[in-house]
Amino acid sequence: MTDMLLDDVKALLDKDFDDDRILKQICRACENNEVISNYERNYVQKLAEKHLGKKPEFTQTPSVEEKHVVPDVVIPEIKSDQQTQSFQTEVPQISYSKPKNKKIVFGIGSFALVIILAAVISFSGITDGTTNFDTPTNNTPISLSIQTDLESYNKKDLISISGVSDTTGNVNLTIENQNNELVWAEQVSLKSDGRFSTLAIAGGSGWENSGTYTIKVDNGKEIRSDTFSFTS
Repeated sequence: MTDMLLDDVKALLDKDFDDDRILKQICRACENNEVISNYERNYVQKLAEKHLGKKPEFTQTPSVEEKHVVPDVVIPEIKSDQQTQSFQTEVPQISYSKPKNKKIVFGIGSFALVIILAAVISFSGITDGTTNFDTPTNNTPISLSIQTDLESYNKKDLISISGVSDTTGNVNLTIENQNNELVWAEQVSLKSDGRFSTLAIAGGSGWENSGTYTIKVDNGKEIRSDTFSFTS
């Protein structure tokens, strides 16, 4: 699928009719096997249909005439599943005949006590299955974080978004403008180590004004946010 997208981007770059900067950024992301968002794929697909004679990948149902308002985005609720592990230490039962020497009985009892203490100490460091991410400075566990690659962007720039979550499944990402209006949203799958990343294009409906924009991540348990400046 990425090879077909790369072929379309190169063909569009050869025609030199649109903003080469965006197409070159998408081309570089394809060649480096980076994450390509649905927004960028649709952007290339529409240009390929219009200028390369590509047929639509699927038939879209007729939609109501678009109004120039910020779309309502319904973010699906994520059910956080926390798995707890229970450990039961079985103390080996030692069967023996009733000894006559009390020192032998005391020695066997001490051995069993050592086994119990060793089992308790070994399992005391096991958590409930939740992944903890430690910061390199103060070793404080991070349950959820999000950041962008730059602090400021211009219109049509690519925004690289990344972070970590101590949950599994998906996280919901959103961007709001300076008026707290939703201008972008996407649901991203978490990797096995809890990390996530995606790309967004700065611009479109709701991005008309310059100012401070807020990016948020929701993993079903908590919400974290970060800010960046945008120049329209």
